[in-house]
Amino acid sequence: MNISDQSKFDQAIARFDAFNALDPNLEEAAGKSQPKELLYAQRMTEMLKRYSAEASEALLLAARCQHIGRWKTPRSDYPMTKPGYHQWRNALKSFHADTARDILNELAYDATIIDHVCALVKKELPRSNIEAQTLEDVIVLVFLEHYLEQFVATHSDYEQAKFVDILVKSLMKTSKEAHQFILAMTTIPTALAPLVKQLVTDRF
Repeated sequence: MNISDQSKFDQAIARFDAFNALDPNLEEAAGKSQPKELLYAQRMTEMLKRYSAEASEALLLAARCQHIGRWKTPRSDYPMTKPGYHQWRNALKSFHADTARDILNELAYDATIIDHVCALVKKELPRSNIEAQTLEDVIVLVFLEHYLEQFVATHSDYEQAKFVDILVKSLMKTSKEAHQFILAMTTIPTALAPLVKQLVTDRF
């Protein structure tokens, strides 16, 4: 990792975390309740470091703030339709990027790094961009490791075919490198690991 200014980088991470620590939604992890988005941000960083040890400063920052303040833009504020869902997703991307930009500007971060962080968070870069693809890979890897089991439990009404379709659509967003990483992962929930790894093997 090549950090331009370690002190400034540490301050940025601390500011992102302080913002996410305000999340009123809690999640149980390691035997205690933690703010949901703070926990998610920490998991993103941990996974990125496992998956891409040489991640750039901008990518490390983008991973940490990818969901910053997510609770402030609830799904219920938008129509419960497919267009409403996309409106919500676009609003989230803009909010996350704008919030990150404000924090990084306050720390007098380099403008080029700020622009790159925001482009990554808003998913404005093409999939051919290595860092954009790496961030997408990490998002899916974090989902598989930490949220897949919960997703299955809360959607027990889904038929197997629908569940498989959702998994395949998620895996389609990932790279060949991520597919190999998934096959080597030992942290996918035990009951679900065989299905996930079989889908990777058979379809990708």
